[in-house]
Amino acid sequence: MNFPLNHLPERTQKPRTHGLTMVMDKGMGLDEVRNFLSVAAPYVDIVKLGFGTAFVTNRLREKIEIYREHNIPVYFGGTLFEAFLVRNQFEDYLNVIKEYGLEHVEVSDGSIIIPHAEKCGYIERLAKHVTVLSEVGSKDATHIMPPYKWIELMRAELEAGSTYVIAEAREAGNVGIYRGSGEVREGLVQEILTQIPAEKIIWEAPQKAQQVYFMELLGANVNLGNIAPNDMLPLEATRLGLRGDTFYLYLDKKPKDIVINSSND
Repeated sequence: MNFPLNHLPERTQKPRTHGLTMVMDKGMGLDEVRNFLSVAAPYVDIVKLGFGTAFVTNRLREKIEIYREHNIPVYFGGTLFEAFLVRNQFEDYLNVIKEYGLEHVEVSDGSIIIPHAEKCGYIERLAKHVTVLSEVGSKDATHIMPPYKWIELMRAELEAGSTYVIAEAREAGNVGIYRGSGEVREGLVQEILTQIPAEKIIWEAPQKAQQVYFMELLGANVNLGNIAPNDMLPLEATRLGLRGDTFYLYLDKKPKDIVINSSND
């Protein structure tokens, strides 16, 4: 940090196993990536090249190498995994992962229906070679799963070899663990946490109010994903109580108890 400040929460240090921030890169250029990392690299734990953007990104290998130079892993969005799978090209997907030297993959079924035992089979196979993040939840807002089903799927995917399970919300934060308005389905979240360790869940939380909710619930070191690059530093400041939304979260005093005395003597 640039200067001393007391009463801040203790953040986990990189390489982190929890307190992760996953950033969604939806098509930044090489210079944009360099500029972004020049100020935010210490706080970025992993980068997802959103949905199928990796397929159409010019100079993709160079972009991945820039992230790699900052020791930040990159993976392709789960939608790309599904795009290969629905075309019966899983082996081709494996070859692409090897060709680009990726060490993380996302296994999801948000756009297509995959029998869950089959999905776990893909997780188990991939986990022998790379770190697997598997996404639970549908991108279809009309598909509402009861809490017990979320728990059942998350548990099975962790047992199959996923290092983390990602709670689906899309880039807008309006499906899955959220209502269409972006409001958190609090009962769902809290029931999931009765059975699944918080350290193993990455909550997609692109909206500020969603991020604040999870910090208030689980503290500064909650795993958060689908963070926009421009929101990276604001998010880290929010984690540390250096934004109005969390200003009093880590202080011993409440607003009514704080009086600032000033004197020119």
